[in-house]
Amino acid sequence: MNEQRLIKISKYLAKVLRHEPERVGLTLQSGGWVHVDVLLAALARHNFVLSRAELEEMVAWNPKQRFSFDETGTRIRANQGHSVAVDLELEPTEPPTLLYHGTATQNVSAIQREGLKKMNRHHVHLSADVETAHRVGARHGKPVIFAVDAAALHAAGVCFYRSANGVWLVEAVPPEYLSALNQA
Repeated sequence: MNEQRLIKISKYLAKVLRHEPERVGLTLQSGGWVHVDVLLAALARHNFVLSRAELEEMVAWNPKQRFSFDETGTRIRANQGHSVAVDLELEPTEPPTLLYHGTATQNVSAIQREGLKKMNRHHVHLSADVETAHRVGARHGKPVIFAVDAAALHAAGVCFYRSANGVWLVEAVPPEYLSALNQA
């Protein structure tokens, strides 16, 4: 399958599994899961025909590893980034000392003043390395990277979670736990 088709499938599934499952008549199960057969049938009913092989190829290919199958291979979910109500059933996990958040230049002042907020998602997304944070921030222009003092935030009682694709999740990061690594 060509990369353009893989990208199209990834974007559509992100919309369906993270933001609008009702668009194709789906209801996410506990943990955000949906049966693969149910998903494929729902997509076909809405003129987005996708084979099991194509779905498996997209999940394996996806550079951000946004999706995963359960241990049986019969269910699929988006790993994080939901705007719909869903409990991903993640366990609290002790974070590394530092984590990173990449953002666009226009967000820097608000972040320095108010910290990182989850906005319309369930969590703030943090990266384990500067390179990933840089890629995330670069999606909307010149990136600015913030280091997050995750050890101090965790010691203050804040819960951290780690999704299946390695993204660190937290409810919010107050500004006193942030330092900009580069300025716009």
